[in-house]
Amino acid sequence: MSSCLLATAILLTFNHTAQAQSGKHYELKSPDQKISVAVDAGSSLQWSVKHNSTEVIKPSAIAVQLQGMLLGSNVKVASTKQRDVNNVIKTTLYKRAEVSDKYHELVLDCKGGYQVQFRVYNEGVAYRFVLNRKDSVNVLSELSTFDFAGNPTAYIPYVDPKRSAADRYQSSFENIYTHLPLASAAKDSLAFLPLLVELADGKKAVITEADLEDYPGMYLKRGSSPNALVSDMAPAPKKEKRGGYNNVQSVVTERENYIAKISGKRALPWRLIAISEQDKDLLDNDLVYNLASPSRVANTGWIKPGKVAWDWWNDWNISKVDFRAGINTTTYKYYIDFAAANKLEYIMLDEGWSEKADIMKIIPDLNLQEIIDYGRSKNVGVWLWTGMYTLNQKMDEAYDHYAKMGIKGFKIDFINRDDQKMVGFYYRAAKKAAERNLLVDFHGAYKPTGLNRTYPNVLNFEGVFGIESFKALRKEVDFPGYETLVPYIRMLAGPLDHTPGAMRNATKKQYVTSYSMPMSQGTRCHQVALYITYEAPLNMLSDNPTIYMKEQETTDFIAAVPTVFDETVPLGGKVGEYTVLARRKGNQWFVAALNNWTAREIEVDLSPLGKTAFNAVIMKDGINADRDATDYKKENATVNTGTKIKVNLAPGGGWAARLTAK
Repeated sequence: MSSCLLATAILLTFNHTAQAQSGKHYELKSPDQKISVAVDAGSSLQWSVKHNSTEVIKPSAIAVQLQGMLLGSNVKVASTKQRDVNNVIKTTLYKRAEVSDKYHELVLDCKGGYQVQFRVYNEGVAYRFVLNRKDSVNVLSELSTFDFAGNPTAYIPYVDPKRSAADRYQSSFENIYTHLPLASAAKDSLAFLPLLVELADGKKAVITEADLEDYPGMYLKRGSSPNALVSDMAPAPKKEKRGGYNNVQSVVTERENYIAKISGKRALPWRLIAISEQDKDLLDNDLVYNLASPSRVANTGWIKPGKVAWDWWNDWNISKVDFRAGINTTTYKYYIDFAAANKLEYIMLDEGWSEKADIMKIIPDLNLQEIIDYGRSKNVGVWLWTGMYTLNQKMDEAYDHYAKMGIKGFKIDFINRDDQKMVGFYYRAAKKAAERNLLVDFHGAYKPTGLNRTYPNVLNFEGVFGIESFKALRKEVDFPGYETLVPYIRMLAGPLDHTPGAMRNATKKQYVTSYSMPMSQGTRCHQVALYITYEAPLNMLSDNPTIYMKEQETTDFIAAVPTVFDETVPLGGKVGEYTVLARRKGNQWFVAALNNWTAREIEVDLSPLGKTAFNAVIMKDGINADRDATDYKKENATVNTGTKIKVNLAPGGGWAARLTAK
């Protein structure tokens, strides 16, 4: 039975029995008592969610269709367990050193060899099915229903139909957000996660998933009720071929009639909803990290986050040198010199360093060992780009060979799927890399679901419409507006490979696309603010060394921003309009404001940062930034936590400050 047929069958059953549901009723509340979950187990299994008096999710059916058995139908609860948990998770490479893991849990132990677990945090709610069966099973489909109350609107990231023409589940997980009433959402289009719904009373809900392992990722589509979203998942691949961009992808040509073949004793992924009273609360939500499996890397001391001098976005377009710039040894030594001079930890050799068909064949113009050795002498590590297919062909050989040479990590691109087999690739690539002390950046990848906690050597995921899009971006795309949505939606799932740092900055009127001389929409300080706002343990300097050296004042500020932090505090913001976020590393706070195309004055309240005075280095939009987006002003000042700073944000603007305790 397909996901669509299962959804229809269960929802028809639910609609028929909702008024006369005979069975057992359970309720569970968050530690602060604001969020409540009601569970009804009878002819169907239904859940509903409230935040204080605000109805979030109306009674909604959930189920799993196994081969020969439907879990969540005619539910017989044998026993229940409840517990209250209040732990602290010590983190590795995250936005805070410690994560509070505080929740209330309800477990329904059901006849038929399965459990359903519900957890309610102060920040949201999650549930999952847990199987306890003797033999392996085929999962035909899974139904998660989110039937929202009232007349909500939503920010929906649809799967790009151009990229998924041959297979609707082939996706780069990159698109702008479509803002519309949920009841007007496209009926036949898939949306990827996370997805934000605007509730009554100004509250927000973000749907995503966590601990996705050996199982397909969840998409959402319109359900039978006007404001309902239901799950859809990619069937398992049956046949594949090499194809896609430069033949570096594995493309599905035929799929099975089931979504997963799994062990009979295992937990399925968490389905979660983060709920906020204030928009700014979504800027700092740990639910995906909380719900992920703990680290499987015993020794993490070798894992080093940092910044990267990156080549591809700027098209190797350096100037004022006496050599021919390109994919060659001399050029990468130049990038290493730039990285060393600015205390950047890494350089990246992107596409083109090896033959397209074989990751083990380095092009003749490149002496990779010489580059690695030169970088080592300057304390700069080297990363390599690779397509998914070419790495998967020779993963063990490539990892062994390049780790022995001294490579620090791999940027793995054009994965573009999250069916069961490809999710297995993510875990296998991460595990095998960790065994060789190699770092991983999953580019062309689905959204994070906690793999970066399980394998902390995984630093970044793409799954975002990043700065690389500027090389071919349609002028009508509102990029500053999109970038002020990302922190509330996509970033809630985890780190992102957005790759900021454009030094050619343009107003809406001036912006044009250029492959070799790309520019960004919005101001210089908008780009600077991205380094603080966006979570990215591996953060690129995307423009070329020549222009960074011309703009040394900006480069110095960017280079001083850490990529992992001890504390994160949201200070303000409104979805799709602006954000204000503070992050602490040691005795320094880094504070940033990010704006859409509407000029505005905001007040940044520093009181949540503790009682102390700071020496401040501030980068702000220049008075003429609305006409020349490169215009900015650097200021030195003394501020304290009683200070409320008035900040004028230009259209597409930004503001950033480095605060050092006096």
